[in-house]
Amino acid sequence: MAISVELLAFYRSLFQRSCDAVNALASALHTHYVRRGYRITNAKGEIIQEPFRRSLGYAIQWFDVLQIEVEHQLEAALQTCRDRVEASRVTPAHPQSPGAREEKGLRERCAPILIQRCPACFGGVQFGRDLNKGGDIHVATDGNFHHRHQRSAGDSPHFYDPSYFLPKVQVDAIGHHITRSRKSVPKLHVSHVPNEAIDLCENSYEAADGKKQKAAMDSFDDTGLMALICRHDIPLFFANIDSPGEQQKYSVALINHLFSLLPRSATVITLYDVGCVLSRSLNQYDILPDSIIQRLRFATTAMHAYGHEWACQLGTERLWSRFVRLIGIQRSSSRQRRLWLIDRHAGAIGLEMRADLGDWIRRRLRRGVEDQGTAARKLLEECEVAVSDLRKEWAMQKESQLSIRAHAPARLKKELDTVLALQADLDASDKALQTTRDTIAKGEMSEDTRDAIESLERVHERLMHKVEVLYASLNVQDRFPELDGLNLEFVRTLLLARDLKMNIRKCAIGSFFEWDKLDRAVGGSQQALGTKLHQQTRKAIAKRQPALMAALRKFNAYCERLEALYDPHCGIPLPTPLPTRLADLRNDQSLMEDIWITPSTGKVPRWLDDQDVHDGIRAMLKRDRCVEEQQRLGLEVDNLCRWFGDELSALELALLTPGYEKFLVPLRQQQEHLQYIQTHWTTSLASAARFASRATDAVSLAQKLSGISEERPLHWINTYAVSYVVPTEDEEPGSETFSDADHTALQPEDAALVDILTAGVPGCEDDDIDIVMNDPGAELCWRIPEDITFDRTPLPEAGIIIPGTVKERVSAPRFGCPCQVFEPKDIALLASRTALLNDSCINGCAVLLYLDAVQLSPMAEQYAILSTHDLPRIRYNAPDDVLWRNMSWTSYWTKEVWILPIHRPSDVGHWVLCIIHLRSKELHLFDSFAERKPWKSDTKDIMKLIARLLSIAQQHDHIFNVNIDIDGWLARPLVTDALQTNGFDCGVWVLAMIAATLHGYHCTALGEGDMHMFRYYLRTLVLQIPVF
Repeated sequence: MAISVELLAFYRSLFQRSCDAVNALASALHTHYVRRGYRITNAKGEIIQEPFRRSLGYAIQWFDVLQIEVEHQLEAALQTCRDRVEASRVTPAHPQSPGAREEKGLRERCAPILIQRCPACFGGVQFGRDLNKGGDIHVATDGNFHHRHQRSAGDSPHFYDPSYFLPKVQVDAIGHHITRSRKSVPKLHVSHVPNEAIDLCENSYEAADGKKQKAAMDSFDDTGLMALICRHDIPLFFANIDSPGEQQKYSVALINHLFSLLPRSATVITLYDVGCVLSRSLNQYDILPDSIIQRLRFATTAMHAYGHEWACQLGTERLWSRFVRLIGIQRSSSRQRRLWLIDRHAGAIGLEMRADLGDWIRRRLRRGVEDQGTAARKLLEECEVAVSDLRKEWAMQKESQLSIRAHAPARLKKELDTVLALQADLDASDKALQTTRDTIAKGEMSEDTRDAIESLERVHERLMHKVEVLYASLNVQDRFPELDGLNLEFVRTLLLARDLKMNIRKCAIGSFFEWDKLDRAVGGSQQALGTKLHQQTRKAIAKRQPALMAALRKFNAYCERLEALYDPHCGIPLPTPLPTRLADLRNDQSLMEDIWITPSTGKVPRWLDDQDVHDGIRAMLKRDRCVEEQQRLGLEVDNLCRWFGDELSALELALLTPGYEKFLVPLRQQQEHLQYIQTHWTTSLASAARFASRATDAVSLAQKLSGISEERPLHWINTYAVSYVVPTEDEEPGSETFSDADHTALQPEDAALVDILTAGVPGCEDDDIDIVMNDPGAELCWRIPEDITFDRTPLPEAGIIIPGTVKERVSAPRFGCPCQVFEPKDIALLASRTALLNDSCINGCAVLLYLDAVQLSPMAEQYAILSTHDLPRIRYNAPDDVLWRNMSWTSYWTKEVWILPIHRPSDVGHWVLCIIHLRSKELHLFDSFAERKPWKSDTKDIMKLIARLLSIAQQHDHIFNVNIDIDGWLARPLVTDALQTNGFDCGVWVLAMIAATLHGYHCTALGEGDMHMFRYYLRTLVLQIPVF
């Protein structure tokens, strides 16, 4: 059978886009001819069912072999011309000139294969940049175990020499060398990262355990691929994984091969998911020469940072997305054909990515340097902390969190994990027991059934007590003597919260990776995941979700308990609660922060306790990275311009060299490709004029080297114009272009994932998803409202208080307000002039002031008195039913103004107030110390409270009297100068402001000298409650 070369050339282009489609093409040809009445028969006249598949497959394969031979000869001719061009660049006009010899010595070049694969990374001429300043070259390596080959598919005769794959002999030699090196005594090595942290990272990854069976070796002879790519995602080299797990020999072989092609002074930063583990191995054993170790540093990619301890955090994922089409095809292909498919596809992808380097740099400049840099600078301005101070705090944070002591609790991990696992099992049994009782109680319960349930409950209580005894037997406090002297219950809760957060992080990491698997569909949001793998992933997420949500709720309960037990003088900052939604948890930066358990000597470090310093350090580091990235992009653009000029010179020289006439057509094609690159590589860092100048110089140099002095016009291959709208630089790429935007579309798998993650979690109903996920916020404008009014109403005459025994007072429920309980200790706080008021005083007195105001004027009914406990419930992500149970009595959906007292537990403890005006969408902030910084985080929580309450009211079919939304809110202070000079009247000031608000004013006219009288007035309100 004869097959036209044009069809084979067309299939070659089709192959680059859809991989091995020979079966589809053969079937399509057969159907096409049958529909036109042509049927192919054999010598006996019998119809052949598949007449094209085998012959077309052979033709395609051998056509590609011929094409490869042409490419090799063409590349050899071009390389000869490149060498001549390079020699002219470095050969001085006067060889005896010392300056010329020095210039020649400074010009270092990478191997041609690297320069051709990514000229932006490897096209430089000077190397040796300090690793602390980013190094010369960034690469990434990672394994993928989807690209397996079935043993039953067999092999075929050798017909192709891969250009991307390292030879098996080379990889195995590295493996034998590693085995021999590990038999020696480990060298002493002082690591910046404690071994405890690296051990935890190693245990967190299956990839770090080379002995783990990641693919069934009985069924597969090749179990995956190990890739090395540059920072532009262009593939450089592959290693075929033919042993269980992601053993270190594959990554070491790739790194060693890379360094063999680099100048001796080049420095490399390698991104690897278990780079911390591999770095320790390389420093302990003589696996790689010291000349390489000194020029190599490992980092962790953003995607895999979930699985690492904080101390290790100083991808190849986009590449795998381009290879996802090959997964099914290569498993049933022969072993040689599998390598051929991957290698040829890598070549096509590499050429396409190289041509798109201009777009890559433009996106990086716009989305990375400009957008991120602007956001970082804005954050630095808002935090109002000097950059020099931020650098000092960052240095102290690194020193503290990289210390061995910061990882000391790892010694207790096994014992505490056992206790926490037992606690989780008992919690599950308690829930099951309660469900059983509720179910049986709906019907008739016999005496035996009741006795059985009560017996089970008694056994459960005894087991819970034994768990407490078991935890106490660990003597955690003895192992941490610095915690001696603190409240025992506080220490116990703090350590439980710390270890529970470690478990949450481990469980959440697994969920994140499963989520990424659905989101990327094993590497691409546009690719189907497959029914079996999709179901397995859904089951894995569903299995993790209940335990994770239960752990999050328990951790937030610990945080709430710690706040109640907190002593501001202990020097330990309180942990922050975690979101109970996986989407929010994934973006929560505090997830990766360990709970601090060591009391600080003196004042708590600002990097640990000050949110402004937190934000400032992140912004400073982001700004530094943006500056570093802009410098690197400038170097890469220089490399691209240099490569463009050299490559065009080589092409022109080849066209002018006698004997290369047979390569005229492919040379002209490459010349046309360079013309395309010239227009598409122009950026703000490299103008079109710069490339045009390079092109003019390139032609002149080629003519000079060839001996032809006269100018000749460039002859381009005839092109045909087609109408196509090209996106501008500010537009997002279309669906044909691979970009980050491709991953933002919500796929069916993602929609299914949302159902799983929100099922069975209180407060995760569909109606409130949009509201909660909007991340509401209010603009903080530090100016007092212009129309502010003051309450100058004189204090009512208070009765005379007769000294005597003070008894508990309980107010009767009135006007929808529940009864308020004032214990003798609460009344004693009101009686003392220098006592700090507690939450019972604030909440109870606020209700009494409301009842008093309602009696004077019905207008006071427009106000809703919220509790001091309401905002902490939002911070600790309390379920919707808990919020509704505690706040529904206020009928807040019918009110226009909400009064929210707030307690700040840090330092010495402080009371502040927020007046929420729903109609005008304003937050009026009151702080008797007139501090501005704490309101930045408080207003975020207040807006979350508004959004949650709005959602909960809608769930219960309540309509707000005011049409409100969560956009466009403004937060303004009621005072900007401190009113309080002592350390105990803040609660009284808050109650005075509440009284003024209930009277219809913005602010109280009372002064600090009037606070003792207002405190006396509050005490009389309480004592007027009858004693029963």
